Amino acid sequence: MKLNFLIFFALAFIGTASAQFEEINGGPVNVNPESGVVDGVYISTHIPTKRMIPYEYVREADVIWSKRVWSFIDLREKMNLPLYYPFDYYDLDSNWIKNSTRWSLWTVIKHHVLTGQLEIFEPKNPSDVFGEGPKDGDQFKYPLRPQPGLNYETDPQYRSSVDGYLNFLGKGEYQPVQSKLTPGTDSVSYDPITGEEVSPPPIFVQEKFPILSQEIVQYRIKEDWFIDKERSVLDVRILGIAPVIYEGGKVGGKYKELFWLYFPQCRFVFNNYFVYNEQNDAQWMSFDDLFWKRRFTSTIYKESNAFDREIESYRLGVDALMESEKIKEEIRIIEHDVWSF
Repeated sequence: MKLNFLIFFALAFIGTASAQFEEINGGPVNVNPESGVVDGVYISTHIPTKRMIPYEYVREADVIWSKRVWSFIDLREKMNLPLYYPFDYYDLDSNWIKNSTRWSLWTVIKHHVLTGQLEIFEPKNPSDVFGEGPKDGDQFKYPLRPQPGLNYETDPQYRSSVDGYLNFLGKGEYQPVQSKLTPGTDSVSYDPITGEEVSPPPIFVQEKFPILSQEIVQYRIKEDWFIDKERSVLDVRILGIAPVIYEGGKVGGKYKELFWLYFPQCRFVFNNYFVYNEQNDAQWMSFDDLFWKRRFTSTIYKESNAFDREIESYRLGVDALMESEKIKEEIRIIEHDVWSF
C-alpha cells in the first residue's frame, strides 16, 4: 500500500514539475510530460526554475571611470561553440525542429521573439529608405512593436516586419486575395457605377527562407566597463546584443547585423536555458551565467572615441587585432593603477 502511494506521489510530482518547467522555460527538459519518464538520474530543476540575480545598484557619483566598447563574439572559436550549437532545421512540412536536450542561443532568441517576450530594435532608422543614414540601432531608438492588444499572430504588419529579420527574403510576386466576406455586408466594397462587388487589390507575397542557427556567425555586444568606488571593483555591464549573419558570397560578402536586443531584458529569458559544459554534465549553467561569468571570447571592434569610428577604419588585418588587444590592456592597466598604492 505504501509503495503504491509513493509511486503515485512521484508520478504526480513529475507531471506537475514538467508542466511548470515548460511554462517557465519553454525549452527542452529531461522529463516526458506524457509518460512521466525522467531521462536521467534526477529531474534537472536548477536552471529551468532559477531566479535571475539582479544587478548591483550603481550610483552615478560612485563611477569614477568608464569606457564603452563594442565587441564581436566569433562563433567559430572553440570557447564560443556552446553559443553556436546545437543546430535547428525545418522539415519538409515547414515545421521548426529544435534539439530535444538544449537550444542554441539563436534558437532561444528566435523562439522568444516570436512569442513576444523579446523586443527587437531595428539596426537603423526604418524611415531611411536609401540606407544612407547611420546604423544607430545599438542605441535602442527603433523598437519594433505590434499594435496595442495584438501580437505576432494577430498583427499582419508586425508579423511581416519581424519575418524580414528572421528570414532571408527571396523573389516575390503579386497574388490575388480571395474575399471571404459574405456578399451584401457593409464590409464588402462595390463599384459605385455598376454595383458589382470589387475584389480586394492583390498583395505582394515574398519568398521566405528561415535563418537557421548555423547561419549565425557572430554576436555583437555593446558593453560598459566602469570602476565603482563604492564596491571597489572594476565591473562590466552588457547593454545590447545583436546576431550577425554573413551576407553574400566569399567575394564581396559582408557581415550584417540582423537586429539589436536590450540585454537586461534578455536576461529574464537567458536565465532559464541550459548551456553545455564539456567538463561536467552535472554542472550546466544558463546563458545568463555564461555572459555574467564571461565564459566567451570576444574581439573589440570599436571603443568610444572622438571620431566615433570603428577600428577597421584606421587599422586592418592583424593590426586591427593588435589594436583590440591594446584597448583591453589599457582597461587592465587602469584597474591596476587605481587600486595600487
